[in-house]
Order: sequence, then C-alpha cells, then structure tokens
Amino acid sequence: MSPINLRALTVPVLLLLISAPAVLAQGEDATPALDSGNTAWMMTATVLALFMTLPGLALFYGGRVRSRNFLSVLMHCFVIAGVASILWVVCLYSLTFSGSNRWLGDMKNHFLNGVGGLTATNYPEPTFVIFQMTFAIITPAIVIGAFVERIKFRAVLLFTVLWLPIVYVPVAHWVWGGGWMALLEPTTRDLAGGIVVHTTAGLSALVIAWMIGPRIGFPKDLHPPHSPGMVMIGASMLWVGWLGLNAGSQHSANQAAGMTMLVTHIAAATACLTWMTIERLKAGKVGLVGPVTGMVAGLATITPASGDVGPMGALILGFLAGSVCYFACGIVKDKLGIDDTLNVFAVHGVGGMMGTILVAVLGTSTFGGHGVENMGAQLKTQSIAVGATAVWSVLGTALIVMIIKSTTGLRVSEDNEIKGHDPTAHAEMLAVREACARL
Repeated sequence: MSPINLRALTVPVLLLLISAPAVLAQGEDATPALDSGNTAWMMTATVLALFMTLPGLALFYGGRVRSRNFLSVLMHCFVIAGVASILWVVCLYSLTFSGSNRWLGDMKNHFLNGVGGLTATNYPEPTFVIFQMTFAIITPAIVIGAFVERIKFRAVLLFTVLWLPIVYVPVAHWVWGGGWMALLEPTTRDLAGGIVVHTTAGLSALVIAWMIGPRIGFPKDLHPPHSPGMVMIGASMLWVGWLGLNAGSQHSANQAAGMTMLVTHIAAATACLTWMTIERLKAGKVGLVGPVTGMVAGLATITPASGDVGPMGALILGFLAGSVCYFACGIVKDKLGIDDTLNVFAVHGVGGMMGTILVAVLGTSTFGGHGVENMGAQLKTQSIAVGATAVWSVLGTALIVMIIKSTTGLRVSEDNEIKGHDPTAHAEMLAVREACARL
C-alpha cells in the first residue's frame, strides 16, 4: 500500500475548514428563493382575473340592458375598477390581510407599507396584492347588475366607496385574512369567493334592488337584451378569466391548480347545458342568453368548492347550478316582485351559497373529493359562515343605501330613466349624434 501524501491533502482540508463557518451561517440565514414558475403563473392568473371585469363583466352586463343604457354599464364597471384599486392600495389590503385580529385587520400595511417580500409559496407579495385586488374590483361590479338602468352614477361611486370597507373587507378578513371563520374547527372552506364574493354580492344586490324599487314598467313592460351576441362575448371572457381566478387561488403552479381549473370548466359546461335543456322544455325554444347565464351560474357555484371537489362533484354542482338558479330567477321576480335586473342574487347569491354549503358533502372522498374529512362538522362550519355573511351583507347594504339616499340620492328621475342613462348622465351619445348631424 502506498503511503498517504499529506502534502496533497493539506490544501483541500484548509479550504474546507476556512469555508465551513460561512456555509453554516448561510444555511442559518438563508431566505427562500423566488419561485419563477409560481410567479409566472400568479401574474398570468392576475391578468385573467382582471380580464373578467374588464371587459368581460362589462360586456356581459352591457349587452343585456337597453342600448340607451349600454355606455352607463361600461362606465360603472370601468370606474369601479379605478376606485377599488386605489382604496385597496391606501388601506383595504392592510385591513384585509394585516394583523391577527379575529374581526378586522390593522393598518400596518397602509399604502402598501412594508409590502415587498415573498409569499408562503415564494412569489412576490406585490403580485399577491394585485391578485387579491381583482377580487375587490369584480365583487362590487357584480352588484351593479341588480340596479342598472335606474341608479345615479354618483350613487354607484358612493356605493363602491362605502360597500368595500363595510361589507367586503370584513368578510374577506374573516375567511382569507386569518379572521374568525378561518379559525373555526374545521376551518371554513372557500377557495375563491363563494362566501367572500358571491354571497356578499348576491345578498347586497337583492337588498339594493328591493330598496331602489323596480324599473318603470316592471314586470310587464320590459325590453329584451339589446345585444345577445355581446352578452355571449362577455360571458366567454368570464369563462376564460374564471379559470385563472379559481386556479390562481391555489397560489402555486401545481397539481391542485390543474384540478381546480378542470372542475371549474366542467361545472360551467354542465350548468350551461342544464339551463338550456330546462329552457327548451319550458319554452319550446332556446335562446343564447339562457345557456350563457347558466354557464355563469355554474362558475359562481363551483368557485368555493373548486379546491376540494373532483370531476364527479363538479358535474353535480353544475347540474344544480343550471337548475336551481334557473328557477330562482323566477322566484325573485315573479314571487317576490323584486326587480333584480340581471338576476344577480339568483345566479351569484344562490349559486355561491349553494356551492359553499355543498362543498361539505361533495368535497368528501365518497364523491371523489379530497378536502373534507368530517362531513357533519364541515357542514356546520359552512352553514355558520354563510349565515353570518348573509346577515352582515344585508345589514351593511341597507345602512349604505340609507346613507346614499340621504346624500347623493339613489335613483334618477323618471324622465331620465325613460330617456336612458347614456344621453342624460354621460356625454358620448349626444356627442356622436351631434357629430353625425354635422356630416
């Protein structure tokens, strides 16, 4: 056996001894590395989620009103996006996601102070801020479908400014910000907004539609959508964008996000065909707006459950959305006599609450789910969360409407309602007509 060359070993050993403390220190103080895959996915999901409102929801709603009110609906959605974005930066993000209070966050991150690190799944917190901002944008925009064609533009602005901090932010904190609903045992399950978005928006829409009163001529002298094709185009944008909203709520580019995207699509397709079939059986014909509305109902219903159900659960939720929400539209307008213009409560409220509660059943392994272990306990948690949110939304919205009535006023004059919002509240239509007259 040849003798060991001590001189040859000296240099490597010395280098190891010198570098060891630095390596150990680096291991102790190392910060998580940015995950480029998750970052790219969350930025994509954010774009898709904003695409839902601008221009998706704007066109979906705009095509369903009379042509004389089309621009006003676009104006509502566009300006709400601006107002919600600024409020989110100033204080609403902080009140939703900062602090450990059970009821409301604190002002630690006002004006996004201190925001700049990485999230738990290693993508930038500013990306999380804007992703969550898209939820704060679309939720009050959904509500406007209940009172289009008869509300003052100033009232829409004031409603947004008041409704986000009074109704939306507390509920979002309760569910997603570590509030009392998140602390229930088992915890409340709402992946992408069945409680936070659709229950709040649906109940608020019902309240404000009742308090503002019906349109002139309701229910006998109403006009069909002025552009069903535009309704379909807007709804198609919602369908595409919703995949990013739900799957993005997994906050990772992983298998869970893929399954969430799949079940979201399945539920939308099933609800579309279910609504179409019922319409054919009852009316003898099928219009374009019906299946499109059914698709949106399917998306609203699967949203809270999309992180827990499998394909079987998605099929069931889609069928229930297409049928239950269909008949809910008639109950609200014909039985209750409430002119919820674009069926916000029946589609979003009923669908969102139904999906939130049924996740306790369809999220179990019996139905191919993977998130719920104790159906009875989960059902109790989901019911408490939905009930508390419903009460809070009704009371908060009623208070807001009373404030608006006593300040800016809520409803346009009868003459302006007949003429339409576009020529009376916004200048574009008159400008176009004057330009055409000069040609």
